[in-house]
Amino acid sequence: MWLKNVTTPHMRIARHDAGLAGSLRALASQVHPVFMLPPLAASGFGAALAGLDAPGLALLHVATAFTALYTAHVKDGYVDFYHRGEDDDHPLTAAGCRLALAASTLLFAVGTVAIGLLVGPVAALLTLPGWLVGYLHAPHLDTNPVTTTLGYPTGIGFALVGGYYVQAGSLSTTAVGFAAVFVTVLAGIKIIDDAKDYDYDRSIDKRTVAVALGHSRARTVAFGVMTLGLLAVVGLAAVGTFPPSTVAAPAVFGLVAAVSFRADDELATMLLVRGSYLFLATLVVAVWFRPLS
Repeated sequence: MWLKNVTTPHMRIARHDAGLAGSLRALASQVHPVFMLPPLAASGFGAALAGLDAPGLALLHVATAFTALYTAHVKDGYVDFYHRGEDDDHPLTAAGCRLALAASTLLFAVGTVAIGLLVGPVAALLTLPGWLVGYLHAPHLDTNPVTTTLGYPTGIGFALVGGYYVQAGSLSTTAVGFAAVFVTVLAGIKIIDDAKDYDYDRSIDKRTVAVALGHSRARTVAFGVMTLGLLAVVGLAAVGTFPPSTVAAPAVFGLVAAVSFRADDELATMLLVRGSYLFLATLVVAVWFRPLS
């Protein structure tokens, strides 16, 4: 339904700027580095965890994940502006959104088929959820507390195990464990992020965790979930599933979480998202260099 009438005569892509340059700027506006970097980094982390024996395949998986993320951002903006009236402005016309969705979906399909041919059908199946989560997020998955919270983190989890599988041709307890940790920690961050729109979401009966539980309880749940993810890293390192040096990652993120605990939702989200970058970077160092092994 969302991709019908992709092209029209004299179709204009950008709402505000005419010409090719304006169209390219409007299309580029849907690249959101802050939220795209974690899934792409997770794909790379999965590849590094598997030994990064095939860098070309790793780049293919990252590029394919990028097209899924681009699809998600275009679809979200399209729904929020043209169908829900939530956003005040959008750089793309409705036809431009549909064209961008068609192009990114086609590129994703090409990448996924290539992964399937070069690695195997399981690798392609592990890549597919990234697009499904992104495309279905709005207006389907973002209407109840569970899927609203877990959509983005789950996509990152699949990016990690997909990046690993593309290199190794199989999965491991370590890879699945890291994916579970990422999903858990990022789910907590997502609850805080959604709480920024608590008043508006409540007014339109959009059931985020904050709306369902109340703002204060949602915060308690969010930090509890993040703590659970950090403790899981320590526990899995203790039993030998993770390298011993990975215990530094919870310490680094824990400091950021402690600072953000009393911050407002907007500042807390900014701090926690950047903290997740540090968390991932510390894990990459621990896995790649294994300083305590």
